[in-house]
Amino acid sequence: MSDKIFYGVAASGGIEIGPAYLYHAQGLTASRRLLKPEEVKTELARYQEALAKTRAQIVELEGRAKEKLGEEHASIFGAHQILLDDPLFTEEVPQVISKEHMNAEFVLHEALEKFKTIMASLNDEYFRERGGDIRDVGNRVLRNLMGKGEKEQLKNLDREVILVANDLTPSDTVTLSTETIKAFCTDVGGKTSHVAIVARSLGLPAVVGMQNATVNIQDGDLLIVDGNKGLVLVNPQSHIIEQYRRLKDNYTAFQKSLEAFKTLPAVTPDGHRVTLAANIEIPQELDEMNRHGAEGIGLYRTEFLYMNREESPTEEEQFQAYKELAMKTGVNPAIIRTLDLGGDKFLSHLNESNEQNPFLGLRAIRLCLKRPDIFKVQLRAILRAAAHGPIKIMFPMISTLSEVMEAKAILQECADELKKEGQVFRAGVEVGVMIEIPSAAVIADILIQEVDFFSIGTNDLIQYSMAADRGNESVAYLYDPLNPAILRLIQMTVDAAHKAGKWVGMCGEMAGDPQFVPLLLGMGLDEFSASVSVIPEIKKIIRMMPYETAKKIAQAATKLKTSDEVFDVIRDNVPPELKTLLF
Repeated sequence: MSDKIFYGVAASGGIEIGPAYLYHAQGLTASRRLLKPEEVKTELARYQEALAKTRAQIVELEGRAKEKLGEEHASIFGAHQILLDDPLFTEEVPQVISKEHMNAEFVLHEALEKFKTIMASLNDEYFRERGGDIRDVGNRVLRNLMGKGEKEQLKNLDREVILVANDLTPSDTVTLSTETIKAFCTDVGGKTSHVAIVARSLGLPAVVGMQNATVNIQDGDLLIVDGNKGLVLVNPQSHIIEQYRRLKDNYTAFQKSLEAFKTLPAVTPDGHRVTLAANIEIPQELDEMNRHGAEGIGLYRTEFLYMNREESPTEEEQFQAYKELAMKTGVNPAIIRTLDLGGDKFLSHLNESNEQNPFLGLRAIRLCLKRPDIFKVQLRAILRAAAHGPIKIMFPMISTLSEVMEAKAILQECADELKKEGQVFRAGVEVGVMIEIPSAAVIADILIQEVDFFSIGTNDLIQYSMAADRGNESVAYLYDPLNPAILRLIQMTVDAAHKAGKWVGMCGEMAGDPQFVPLLLGMGLDEFSASVSVIPEIKKIIRMMPYETAKKIAQAATKLKTSDEVFDVIRDNVPPELKTLLF
């Protein structure tokens, strides 16, 4: 055993061994200074100069990012330029300077601290990570106001290290050198954070969201970073180091072997074909999807369009985003999930009430049906974009048939309006629903009569079925994908779709777990939609797993009483070469 083992989020696969380098970003503080009335105009001008200088710096960073990381990751800085037009910078700070007669540094610093507190309180990884963008831009403006230059600490490393930090901003990542930095460990972050996306792009192992990495790890400690399992070993014993060196060599060889699978179809040795699609969080992942051999998009989240703004995005803004999606996926289908806000993801301009239990309240399709003004804008944009490629629509958090009927009626209204206006759009877009509430699974045979496909969202299906918050460590033991109750709901959904001659996919995390692939394949899943990084591995497993064997595993598993028994059936019945790979 090692001296210490710490766990986090497995953000980028791979194994690396090396010394820790603690990176402490320079904290920015600002003293309060009262201005004389005649100084206010000059202070406002100084603030505007800092904004202009920041914009020029971001343009330069975007150019460097294009050279180093490619077009898709450079677009992060395009988004940063847009953020400079956020009301926080353009309205709030100048107004406080004018009204309170306080210096720009102090006003901006206070506004950023307030914003940081608000974003940290959100129980949603995606929204917390996007909030980091505003802080990155704001700190750059602060440095320009205070006359502080660029951070040089990460540029001057002269040895190979494993970087340990509380967080890394997009600006930080552009300065990183893969010649010296071999892996990441951060206190904060998740799989959708910029540092995680950049780590995957650069092929660097990364474990994020460790909470106390910078407290528990000292400069120079020998670290083993296991980006596959999301753990970090600190000062391990020699036999553990040797064990991980072998694992690293095996992983490198395995990744090289996956290259051959990227362009191959997901077909079993006995000829059963399934579709492998990608879950897309943000537009920057579209090119990454193509490189990993995905056959379209099984889940395109649209919430990013609603972030960092006071008003909902316009129809034209959404149309352009969805059109880009259609153009990049080409002949492959792209399933757009309609707005899934609510619960812990309310935006201020949509939050009409404070709910005692928001996860069981006005969210996703419920919010959209209550606010058809917002819903119709999105649906019109999707229908227009569908004229440029095979886009499909998926409604989230369906619990009753009436919700499906009402949503479809609003969709038809939008089509009728577009036709009357002479707009270019595609009629007859395929419509599906997410099965993520137990009631929907129970009436799957009824729902399938009104839609073209199902997509099973296991994250919420497990949470709602087991009445267990997946983020609550005290009840984490209940969050078990192999629980017989969950398997019965999945099988019920698959059977209902197939009986009606429709297809069914899965876009929850369960579909991206290699150990579950043989079981889900045997249960009859037609589409696996997962994070882009795991698609080649899932494809390799499917091409090694006979369908007839997978069906026998599923038939046995759905009759068992405990998840442990299910796990044993999977492990004991996969082909020997897969057992070595998975277990």
